[in-house]
Amino acid sequence: MNTQAAIIPRQLHVGLIGAGIGRSLTPALHMREGEHCGLSYRYDLIDLDVRGLSVSDLPALVDEAEAQGFAGLNITHPCKQAAVALMDELSPDAQALRSINTVVFQGKRRIGHNTDWWGFAESFRRGLAGVSLDHVVQLGAGGAGVAVAHAVAEMGARSIEIFDLDPLRVKTLVDQLQPAHDACTFSVGRDLAAALDVADGLVHATPTGMAAHPGLPLDAQLLSERLWVAEIVYFPIETELVALAKKKGCRVLDGGGMAVFQAVKAFELFTGIHPTAERMMQHFNSLRTMI
Repeated sequence: MNTQAAIIPRQLHVGLIGAGIGRSLTPALHMREGEHCGLSYRYDLIDLDVRGLSVSDLPALVDEAEAQGFAGLNITHPCKQAAVALMDELSPDAQALRSINTVVFQGKRRIGHNTDWWGFAESFRRGLAGVSLDHVVQLGAGGAGVAVAHAVAEMGARSIEIFDLDPLRVKTLVDQLQPAHDACTFSVGRDLAAALDVADGLVHATPTGMAAHPGLPLDAQLLSERLWVAEIVYFPIETELVALAKKKGCRVLDGGGMAVFQAVKAFELFTGIHPTAERMMQHFNSLRTMI
């Protein structure tokens, strides 16, 4: 009697390195999509806080993952910039941003990518299609701020005026991104009210609005219904800024799409498989309602 051998799913092992990542939805998104794609997909959390480690331990952690046969790693705060020096090669976007959130182990080479910017851009294209990008105001010039400013420029913005509590950080962002974007002018913001008076939209890229940092990132009176508003915070999905913008009648993009689409692109880099973005978005929405 003929018997058919059981089909053994392709095995894949990846992980996420960062601090305070216990509530991350990324592992669940990857593993569920892996199941749908016929993979035996393992995704480990490598939490610096849980292990009592710091950014200085990153080289050893990356070495360890590579030695254990990981296909790759996701990298998050506070390791995105430090990981750049550990790579053999950077994608063009990672090179421009000097920050990575995805590492692919390819043979004996480490290739660094940044999918944050693409995740924001893809979410924006789907959620705020057709809005004007002539003049954009952005709040926040940290690691996430660099990624989203790059994304907005890549989508065709003509000017991006950037505000941050640390003026030096804004200048660093401008100096870093301007050479890569001839068609877009980056500038250091000085008068937020005046900037918003002539802006088409507002991008928010600071931690304000997160569960641990509640509040609004600007005076509520400065927000006008003629502005579109794009948020990157997704814990909670409806930040105070998102709620206010909806109340004012603005077109609004919450931070969920960026979280999902950065995972979509990372999944593709790890597996070589194009995942179903809509399915991952549905899964994300189901997960966040349980938090």
